[in-house]
Amino acid sequence: MSSLDCQARSAQSCRDCELAQTRRQAVFGSGPSQAGLIIIGEAPGAHEDEGGAPFIGRSGRLLLGLLEEELGLTRNDVYIANTVKCRPPQNRTPRMKEIEACFPRLRTQVETIAPSSILCVGATAQRALTGDRRPMRDAHGQVFDTHFGIRAVVTYHPAAALRNGSRIVEAMRADLGVLGGLLGSQR
Repeated sequence: MSSLDCQARSAQSCRDCELAQTRRQAVFGSGPSQAGLIIIGEAPGAHEDEGGAPFIGRSGRLLLGLLEEELGLTRNDVYIANTVKCRPPQNRTPRMKEIEACFPRLRTQVETIAPSSILCVGATAQRALTGDRRPMRDAHGQVFDTHFGIRAVVTYHPAAALRNGSRIVEAMRADLGVLGGLLGSQR
């Protein structure tokens, strides 16, 4: 059994915060253990809580479609995780104490994968991984150093694009262009 498999099994029995009381399952992550890119979102939604993998609903289809169109990467090329491993009730934003409870697990996960770059998807991931608290309109498309010592690009959560349309999709495309430059400079 791989280190990531052991970590995922441990996440299933985690009771470090109140989200464990309402989840169906912990959604640890998915993808190759040696991925050069890890995508980190906010928290599982209803589809993810039911299906057991991150970004498998409409938001995930949009994000992964853009990733393939802009960078030629598929779900099989990247590792995907969330800042918080359990679904918050009614898909609310994770609370700071929940993020703090999951952060050591996320750190171990990222250190095990050892990607060259990270894509922070949404403000929760941006704030948790970089400490930067600027609004997304100012932070997206920027390259940050993460708490893990790995460079990251910040982009909108695809749910924002589903709500707000083509303007956000185009911003995400541009952000992925920045990520492509970062990935290219690290090869």
